Amino acid sequence: MNTNIDNIINEQSVQNSRAEYMSQVYSWMTGGLLTTSAVAYFTFSSGLVEQLGGMILILMFANLGFVWYISSRIETMSKTAAIASFFTYAGLNGIVFSIFLAVYTADSIYSTFLITSLSFGALSAYGRITKKDLSGVGSFMFMGLVGIIIASVVNIFIQSSAFYTMISILGVLIFAGLTAYDTQKIKDQYYDYAQQSGGDMASKMAILGALTLYLDFINLFLFLLRLLGNRR
Repeated sequence: MNTNIDNIINEQSVQNSRAEYMSQVYSWMTGGLLTTSAVAYFTFSSGLVEQLGGMILILMFANLGFVWYISSRIETMSKTAAIASFFTYAGLNGIVFSIFLAVYTADSIYSTFLITSLSFGALSAYGRITKKDLSGVGSFMFMGLVGIIIASVVNIFIQSSAFYTMISILGVLIFAGLTAYDTQKIKDQYYDYAQQSGGDMASKMAILGALTLYLDFINLFLFLLRLLGNRR
């Protein structure tokens, strides 16, 4: 009898700890999105966006470098370095995103952001509560992601509006699937890694999870903006 009670208490403790871990993930992700939004607005409203020119490509490659650096070095870097790297990446992304503020109307950006937030919230909630194993979905979505990257490069040369629309629709579907899959994966990481390691490692894994969901949100937003946004 006591053993059953202890098991129930331990299971409840694990559930509470996992909920706290996921709250950290969402908090860091929200902080990253707020940083990106603030930097994007400042860069656009101050007129700095007009002076970026070729710097955009450099910043885009720098952003890719930060994603690779955080993902590959998260276990060895300090918690402070992980936080600094994440917010530096979010800030640089904000400079790049100021371009979209210059291209699309404010109303379409706001409405698309609202749609993205509601969609992301529902998809991420599904990833957390579903008992279905989404690993197969993740593999399929990753192959689809490789496909739209190749298709996007091809469309640079053929400049087909129909192809552009098709890529955007596929992009929305792919990152919708990845949002649910990544949420489930991050939740499971708590059992596989964070719970066992604890301390700073758990916090660093929460930051890595936040980066993953941040990327899902941003890409879902961009593909929806390509479909729904009104240009200035």
